[in-house]
Amino acid sequence: METSLKNKAVSFLQLVATGEVREAFRRYIGLGFRHHNPFFRGDVESLMLAMEENAIMHPQKILEIKHTIEEGDFVAVHSYVKQNQEDLGVTVVHIFRFHKDLIVEFWDVGQPIPENSPNENGAF
Repeated sequence: METSLKNKAVSFLQLVATGEVREAFRRYIGLGFRHHNPFFRGDVESLMLAMEENAIMHPQKILEIKHTIEEGDFVAVHSYVKQNQEDLGVTVVHIFRFHKDLIVEFWDVGQPIPENSPNENGAF
């Protein structure tokens, strides 16, 4: 049975969150990959190194997947990311574009979760 693109996107994020960044890139990143994170150069190597550095700085990172949406070659993953158990965390949306079952384009946006929010519905 073929693995869905949603499952591949989630597996990529889980590997990265547990510090297995190079394995995530080896398994799931395709030729010509580019990303749109404004804090790093747009090439595969720059993002991979930044993710490795983050994994070293935050070895207790927690990733909790909340929602996944797949439409055509695109997958969106809504998740809750905490750097450690005490961290309030960030709600993150990762958007992936796949080509031939590999990730070729990537966007990520995040919103810190405030300690005191007026929204009674919470972040999730």
